[in-house]
Amino acid sequence: MTPEEILQGLYDETLVGNAPRVLELTHEALGLGMEPQSLLFDALIPSLEEVGARFERGDFFVPEMLIAGRAMAGSMEVLRPLLAETGVETVGKFLMGTVKGDVHDIGKNLVNIMLEGAGFEVIDLGVQVAPEKFVEKIQEHQPDIVGFSAFLTTTMPMFKANINALQKAGIRDQVIVMVGGAPVTQEYADAVGADGYAPDASATVKKAKDLLRRKRSLVSA
Repeated sequence: MTPEEILQGLYDETLVGNAPRVLELTHEALGLGMEPQSLLFDALIPSLEEVGARFERGDFFVPEMLIAGRAMAGSMEVLRPLLAETGVETVGKFLMGTVKGDVHDIGKNLVNIMLEGAGFEVIDLGVQVAPEKFVEKIQEHQPDIVGFSAFLTTTMPMFKANINALQKAGIRDQVIVMVGGAPVTQEYADAVGADGYAPDASATVKKAKDLLRRKRSLVSA
């Protein structure tokens, strides 16, 4: 296969979520000496962007997004160390976790894959993350954005508890706070004092980039 055929194959197979073929093509591309950045920026990211666009149009649903995301994640396992070696610039750093009392992670994991696909460095703290752990990891990793995920209405009040913990630690102004999850609304996000909310994984990427752009333009102004 030519490099062009491989890139097209990666795009097509990621779109339909054919994880074994995506991994096969990734190894084939590297065997030909193709640049890891090329695979990421010329095939994988555009494919995931198309997945997001189809989701927004109602042509794709969560299962399609998940299998496409997983197909890309397999390729990223191979490419990530190579990209780190080449010093590819990341869009920003995103720290993510499901709040204390909540063990749901499908939505969070999908968001992580989409963010990583869009060029973010993602630090995933997992589930049941207590406010003090968020504080500790923000101080350790210095992320641009922190994301709180909740699937249960009973755990949504943890958003406010987390934000209060950041304020108490004196780091609230250092990070953009985004919240999300099935029961969360824009109104609720506003009420707890979050900087951003998105209803799904695709919208999260757009919102994260937008918030980061605005923050950086304020800093440079």
